[in-house]
Amino acid sequence: MRVNPAIFREYDVRGLVDTELTRELAYHLGRAIGTTMRRKELHTITLGRDCRPSGVWLSNSMKRGFLECGITVLDIGVVPTPIQYFSMQHFNTDGGVQITGSHNPPEYNGFKISIGKTTIHGEDIKRLHGVIEREQYDQAEGVTCSVDTVTPYMLEILENVRLGPRKLKVVVDAGNGTGGPFGPELYRALGCEVIELFCDMDARFPNHHPDPTQLDNLKDLQKAVKKHQADLGIAYDGDADRIGVIDEKGGVIWGDKLLILLARAVLKDKPGATIVGEVKCSQTLYDDIAKHGGKAIMWKAGHSLIKAKMKETQAQLAGEMSGHIFYKHRWYGFDDGIYSGARLLEILSHAKQPLSALLADVPQTFATEELRMDCPEEKKFALVERARTHFKKKHKTIDVDGVRILFEDGAWGLIRASNTQPILVLRFEASSEERMNAVQKYVESELRAL
Repeated sequence: MRVNPAIFREYDVRGLVDTELTRELAYHLGRAIGTTMRRKELHTITLGRDCRPSGVWLSNSMKRGFLECGITVLDIGVVPTPIQYFSMQHFNTDGGVQITGSHNPPEYNGFKISIGKTTIHGEDIKRLHGVIEREQYDQAEGVTCSVDTVTPYMLEILENVRLGPRKLKVVVDAGNGTGGPFGPELYRALGCEVIELFCDMDARFPNHHPDPTQLDNLKDLQKAVKKHQADLGIAYDGDADRIGVIDEKGGVIWGDKLLILLARAVLKDKPGATIVGEVKCSQTLYDDIAKHGGKAIMWKAGHSLIKAKMKETQAQLAGEMSGHIFYKHRWYGFDDGIYSGARLLEILSHAKQPLSALLADVPQTFATEELRMDCPEEKKFALVERARTHFKKKHKTIDVDGVRILFEDGAWGLIRASNTQPILVLRFEASSEERMNAVQKYVESELRAL
């Protein structure tokens, strides 16, 4: 089968429904995954989906492909992505697929694929494309059944997380994604008062886009936290593998600052633990981990890449600016916005101070959000490579993912190519807003001249 190679991305398979993601594509992808698994002597898989209507027929078509390869399919229905990840651990299956468009617009969908117990990425995804084009599939007869993953997921977290004496009020904004029916129920069971915001599933996303990295998508949550005098607000992206957090004043706690708070708690229990952050994170994160006795590792952005690094280094915790938080400490190491929210509630319930005060001792810096610069897909990586060579001549740099340019006063700028879009991602941080703007102006000027 001929298929557009552009849908086979770094972390997943993703594209437009009906034009790029068709029933035929889903069927052949199921056969390709099934064949790849069987040749590794793997035979069982869990299959979940988010609330997009296309997920029904994509799931049915993919399941048919699995069954014709002799794979046993456990259908877990409509669930957040982290519950699909959990299902592989709970049922001890050999792989899993979550059909989800995540935070992308309603006309998109995609496949997050695990072979073994972790999501595949990079060349492993491209190899599936090759299998589909050759259509050299294994042939056998599989079986399928529907199973409940939600109940064991909820029960395990309730056994895992213990809130302290402080009673908390939390606003949860699920952005009409798949986290809505599950996060609030869990937090109530933990003993919190929960106010729901856009927690009914609606794949049209009628209220706001379900992406907590964008400030505009957090405005309703900020207003609700202040209106209800809540202790915090928690937001999810469309499939609830990412978290956004608002403090009691309505302030945004971005992913790197949230990771500081979570890391301190882990390091109290596991002194010297390794904690992974991605290349866009504030320098204050790495400094704070070291200050509290941990081993900090800066690594590439991307949930699959972070999980692989965690496994390699036996890290207890990891996180990204985007709100992907990965707990190996007391959990399974996958990114889970719902569970991360529960762990944050646990920390806050044992504290006497409000959430905003728990990070008051972190040195103040000024940082941009993730800035996006359009760049053609075929040119973006070459441009970043030229930038890496150029800036290395004048500055100290870190090149684990793009180029992070270091200045003597502690300021830094980042240029990296997005693995999922035709853009460059830039970020800047300094000790003052004036210095941050100056660094940004300098780096962008040099970049445009390349």
